[in-house]
Amino acid sequence: MLQRIVVNPTQIVPPVVYFTAEQRHYLSRVLRLQEGDRVIVMDGQGYSWLVQLVHPSHADLQAEILEAIACQTELPIAITLVMALPKGNAFDEVVRQVTELGVSCIAPVISDRTLLHPSLQKLERWRRIAQEAAEQSERQIVPTIQEPISFQEHLNTLPTTELSVSPHYLCVTRHTAPHLLDCLHSLPLSPLLSLTVAIGPEGGWTEVEVERAIATGYQPVSLGDRILRTVTAPVVALSLIAAVLESSLNEEAG
Repeated sequence: MLQRIVVNPTQIVPPVVYFTAEQRHYLSRVLRLQEGDRVIVMDGQGYSWLVQLVHPSHADLQAEILEAIACQTELPIAITLVMALPKGNAFDEVVRQVTELGVSCIAPVISDRTLLHPSLQKLERWRRIAQEAAEQSERQIVPTIQEPISFQEHLNTLPTTELSVSPHYLCVTRHTAPHLLDCLHSLPLSPLLSLTVAIGPEGGWTEVEVERAIATGYQPVSLGDRILRTVTAPVVALSLIAAVLESSLNEEAG
């Protein structure tokens, strides 16, 4: 399997791809690749190329573009995960796993019960993790990770897109709500533009947060009869969404 690496689009100047010092170190020192070795370069925005390394010294390593690669590994619509930040470093693994599952955008929020207030270093770490996970899972894009804001700020900035083509689901516990899977099966795929799912913190959303979310267009949904850990819930939700979307896409193609 060829190594994949994400570069900034500005580093691609056909027919050459230029690498940063960090990337040169990774390719030549860590992976020990040599002149003539091939890797796949991704711009993180949907395009990939097969390239061949030239000038293998650490100081001037670059690559020659051999051909564009046509592949389709993305979900048919953009998926946004809105998630109240969990304690400690638990969000690191959430970012990694939902990136593998196909999320397009991750919007960390600070809810009434959130204990973590992250630094800019945390945000940069999450973005690096998303890039690594996109490379590993052969994604065509690297998910966008927004700067953390309060859940109320998020609700205040929701777009006015028609909810029939851009539904918003709020995962809740101890509420009478339809299962997310049932809601997804009732959605016609063809008019959908995007989909948003929101996951609460340890202890769940407060009643006030649920009421405010519903008032802005969120639909409460359940992930089942069991109470899931905060870091488990997004993986379950994204797995259901990816399975339904990919199944529908395959049925249309068939």
